[in-house]
Parts: sequence; C-alpha cells; structure tokens
Amino acid sequence: MRVVIAAVGRLKQGAERELAAAYRKRAETVGRTSGLRQIEIIEIRESRARDAERRRTEESIAIANVIPEGAVIVVFDSGGANIDSPGLAALLQKYRQDNRSAVCFIIGGADGMTASLRGRANYVLAFGAATWPYQLVRIMLLEQLYRAGTILAGHPYHRA
Repeated sequence: MRVVIAAVGRLKQGAERELAAAYRKRAETVGRTSGLRQIEIIEIRESRARDAERRRTEESIAIANVIPEGAVIVVFDSGGANIDSPGLAALLQKYRQDNRSAVCFIIGGADGMTASLRGRANYVLAFGAATWPYQLVRIMLLEQLYRAGTILAGHPYHRA
C-alpha cells in the first residue's frame, strides 16, 4: 500500500529535515515486509493570502488536488482521535487487508483546513490535545509509520 503525506509547509535544511529523512528511510525499509510500499511526501506551499479563511481555502484546495484516487484519507486535527502505536498499526493493516491502494495523511497549515476537506476524512487523528508545529507533526508521523511497520513485522523496536 502506498503512503502519501500531504503537508502544508516545507521542512528547511537542518535537523528537522534530517530527522524526517531518517525516519522515512527506516519506515520504507521495514515497510517492505509489512506491505507499506513507499512513503511519498508532498509539500504544499503555504498560502500568502492576508486573511486566515482565504489561506485555509487555498491550502485545502492544493491538498485536495494531490490526494490519490481511492485513497483512505487520514486528517490530523487537534480534535481527532488519540490512538496508540498498535492502534495505528492495526488501522494500516486493516486498510491493507481491505486492498486499499493508498492512505493519504493530511497535515494542514497554521490556520487548519476547510470543513469540506476535513469532512472527506475516513479518520481524524491527533497527537494529543496539544497544538504541534506542522514540522514536528510530520516527523512524529514518520516515526509512527516506522513504529507501525515494526509492529506489523514483529520487530522488537516497539516495547510498550
């Protein structure tokens, strides 16, 4: 199953980009044994519009245009469900068993996303109640994809 991360904003050169790349590589490596083929990251340019509603609309349209046809859509939102790592692994396994061709994780910008885009989600997920910078959400997601792959592969990385 193909994994797509559609994220508003760009990781700049440095520690964040390096950490994201390291977890992406790990996730792709372990993913081969657990049916997660590749991880594609699509960076959406942040809108330069003056008002928040316009920024939200422009970014949501750009995100909607990159969601693969037939993909399961998972949106990150602070009001979403908090699931543990085995829960995420089980969710990915279910999508794979349902023969879904792709899962698309959406990380919105600072102003969030439109209700219509959020409404398309098959699942709304949160990394707790705190508000996280999109750069960290991307890194945490990549680590969790790696962790989910290790759980599905029976690898000892996950010890909780």
